[in-house]
Amino acid sequence: MSIQHTVKLHRGATVAATAVLALAVAGCGGGSDGKAPEPQKPAAGKSQDNAPQPPASGGAVSQAPTQVLATANGEDGMVMTINSATREVGGFLTVSGQFKNGGGADYAKTPAWRGNELTQSGTSIAGVNLTDKAGKKRYYVLRDTDGRCLCTTGIALIGRGATVPFFAQFPAPPASTSEVEFNLPTFATATIKISG
Repeated sequence: MSIQHTVKLHRGATVAATAVLALAVAGCGGGSDGKAPEPQKPAAGKSQDNAPQPPASGGAVSQAPTQVLATANGEDGMVMTINSATREVGGFLTVSGQFKNGGGADYAKTPAWRGNELTQSGTSIAGVNLTDKAGKKRYYVLRDTDGRCLCTTGIALIGRGATVPFFAQFPAPPASTSEVEFNLPTFATATIKISG
């Protein structure tokens, strides 16, 4: 039997195609000794990089951040947890965390988080700032060239029991500053340590 087809295989299908081809060739063979064909072995020196690998941890499962730098209570059962405050290349500081609605109803008072200055960001956490008490300086959230904050936007409502992630970017305080206060309207002030 003669087959003259050219097949382009995607990376993950290489092994499956090899197995199908081996079965097809075995089915077309003229031998009738009743023995099952031996499995194909890769040629010497041939890389097996195209073989599919199992997921590292049982699949791509998103996990909640485990580190907690600070928590702050807000109104109506809202809790803010800050998970990281990291210096980034380029001279800025990224703070990230999550809001959890532990109250008995949906929370819709998020417009207060926007502040008064960066109104072009719409519903956002643009009203957040950092205070460096040792350096006696306050840092406001960064903005892009259109005047929108470099922070989480679009949080209009947080359902009862829901958790919503957030981030905000600021100019990085001097390297000598290792601790700042995180201030967001409707929440108590949270003191956080900077990493990086």
